[in-house]
Amino acid sequence: MEVIVVGAIILFIFIYNGTIDKDKFLADNERYFQIFREEDYTFLVYAKYGEDADADKLYNQRVMYAIIAFLVVFVFLISGNSGGTSLFNSQILLNIVIAGAVAIVMFKSTYSQLKSYYKAHLKEIDILLPYYLKSLEILIQHYTVPVALGKSIEDAPEIFRPGLRQMIDKINAGDSSIDPYMDFANQYPVRDSMRMMRLLYRLGIGSQEKKQERLMTFSRTVSSLQNKARETKYKARLDHMESQTTIMLVVTGAGVMLMILVCMMMMFSI
Repeated sequence: MEVIVVGAIILFIFIYNGTIDKDKFLADNERYFQIFREEDYTFLVYAKYGEDADADKLYNQRVMYAIIAFLVVFVFLISGNSGGTSLFNSQILLNIVIAGAVAIVMFKSTYSQLKSYYKAHLKEIDILLPYYLKSLEILIQHYTVPVALGKSIEDAPEIFRPGLRQMIDKINAGDSSIDPYMDFANQYPVRDSMRMMRLLYRLGIGSQEKKQERLMTFSRTVSSLQNKARETKYKARLDHMESQTTIMLVVTGAGVMLMILVCMMMMFSI
């Protein structure tokens, strides 16, 4: 225990003054840190920052901030510890637990922020999905479903691109089941996403005659979703206008009341 404590303090000092290269330290111990990496972390990073973001670099920063937080809190706690000279005591163990808890909160906070950002933008995804599916429908008329999906990526809304690339990679790896489509629907859990992915999967199987029939069903469903998306967009715009009107009326009414009150006070003061 004493060796661990002293080692933690020394490590903090070396990182702080630059004696230890933190990038090399992370690279040497990457396999251990990757154990704590969330399965959807890369996807969430791309969903927020785009595919040009370096998810590995951002993850390493999370790890380093958590380690620094642990060392700072731990050193701060033991510096104020007035009990005993032995490092092997209950106070030290409590300090380690507290510092570990702070490090975990620091480590998870970034992931929670990414998750919250993604959930907050589900309404936007709900509106964008029908328009993306409509453009995909046009491509499917000329290509197979996997090829159409691949060709649609560059023109797809940026928030869909990570999920589309994952789906294409799974299909190209030989997964001919419905699972890649359902995984995409689970990543974007908006209205009718499950149903649309099932229809899309069925478009990719069967004869050419069945494909035309299923394409018509797919087209009708996409058109229906587009109408719902327009209604949602118009409703949101109408609600915004109503809220702005309400605020304007309240402010105007308050201003009139204030002017009347000032006039009454001036009359009484004469």
